[in-house]
Amino acid sequence: MRVFAGMDPRLRLAEVAAHVRRVEAMGYDGIHVAETIHDALAVALLAVEHSEAMVVRTSVALAFPRSPTLTAYAAWDLAQLSGGRFELGLGTQIRQNIEDRYGIAWSDPVAWMSEYLDALDELFEAFRTGGVPHADGPRYRISRLQPYFNPGPDEATAAPPLWLGGVNPGICRLAGSRAAGFVTHPTNSSPRYLEAVCLPNLATGAAGRGRDPRAVELVVGTPVITGRSRAELDAAREHQRRMFAFLYSTPAYRVALDLHGWGDLTERLQAMIRAGRWDDLGPLVTDEVLDALVPCAPYAELAAELVRRFGHLADGVVLNPPADPGADAAVAEVVAALQQTPSRRRLEGGTAPPSPTPI
Repeated sequence: MRVFAGMDPRLRLAEVAAHVRRVEAMGYDGIHVAETIHDALAVALLAVEHSEAMVVRTSVALAFPRSPTLTAYAAWDLAQLSGGRFELGLGTQIRQNIEDRYGIAWSDPVAWMSEYLDALDELFEAFRTGGVPHADGPRYRISRLQPYFNPGPDEATAAPPLWLGGVNPGICRLAGSRAAGFVTHPTNSSPRYLEAVCLPNLATGAAGRGRDPRAVELVVGTPVITGRSRAELDAAREHQRRMFAFLYSTPAYRVALDLHGWGDLTERLQAMIRAGRWDDLGPLVTDEVLDALVPCAPYAELAAELVRRFGHLADGVVLNPPADPGADAAVAEVVAALQQTPSRRRLEGGTAPPSPTPI
């Protein structure tokens, strides 16, 4: 099982290099670069520049606010600079953010993303050959790339693997059909969600394209409640409770809640927000919700808990480095133990995964 570090989205750009070097020293397979208040591709450039061997993946860069051509230029540069370590993860975002934060008209997100991937394929092939792209869809018509503006011909650079992230069945099917891998959203990463929604739809999408479903790598973007002491576990638990209270007020993220019979939580959170009662959101996310949706264990037991939940379902997991660098050694042991666990693609016939090496 591969293990990927996250990055605090509010980390200042001047602090990215030190964070990346720290993560690589802990033995992670790669780092995920989110997009909230920084440009994910700009942060990925810093991560590539200051790492030596690990994967740098945007998880996820927002596709729709960007021209496919600008995304292709940046991704090609990063693939070349990294020697093949960069992976382009893309997501749709929710309608309200696309319309009201980015000022872009909304349309069906799965069809839109499919056309976006078509355009990227055309552009990457044009960069490779020095030719001209031929994208001609309802949204993107890209047919002009004079030699002055074409980074090719470049047979030495391979286009970066394309990943998708998301929640709903349609985007899972598209990932199964088109993507190298899929990253689940923190709100929708429970085993029940993986078994009922994500994996079946990845398989359906793969079958429609004649692909082996095991060709699509699945990384679980789960939050984790962990620490060295009961006080640290309790603090992490309350932080996650508040985070879920905010996230689950978004209807697009309620899939896992519906699977567990808690779909009304979204309406109750929205009612609190409409009443301006932001400080009262947290208690609506009960311990029952947290226990079902979030792995919780001290460092010494965390690898075993993650394997129990995800070892037979996923190929990788996101595990953020600790806020306190004094715990880096403990987390590095968790990372190493998980890396010794076979991924779902190496397991046959639903065999239960072996226990991780004790830490």
